[in-house]
Amino acid sequence: MNPFDENAIEEAVRMKQKKIVKEIIVASCGPPQAQETIRTALAMGADRGIHVEVPAGTDANLQPLGVAKIFAALVEQEKPDLVILGKQAIDDDANQTTQLLAGMLD
Repeated sequence: MNPFDENAIEEAVRMKQKKIVKEIIVASCGPPQAQETIRTALAMGADRGIHVEVPAGTDANLQPLGVAKIFAALVEQEKPDLVILGKQAIDDDANQTTQLLAGMLD
C-alpha cells in the first residue's frame, strides 16, 4: 500500500471515530497478491474489503482509466455516501484515477 492510500484510510478511520461514517469499505484490484493491501487496510481499521481480481499480465486493465471504471462499478454496487482515494500512485505518479472516477460519478 502506498503512503497516499494509507493517508486515505487513516482519514476514513478518523471519520468513523468521530461518528461521521458508519462503515469503511476498502477496495483493491489486481492479482491475488493485491489481497495483502486489503489485509493491511483491515488491520488499520477498515470494516471490510473488496478484491477485484485482475489476472497478472493484463496491465492495460490496471491503468488509471481501467481502475476508475472498476471503482465506478463498485460505487454503483455498494452505494457509499463518500469515496476517498489516495492522491496518486507512487509507481508512475499519474494522479489520474481519482479525477477520472469523479468524472464518471458526476
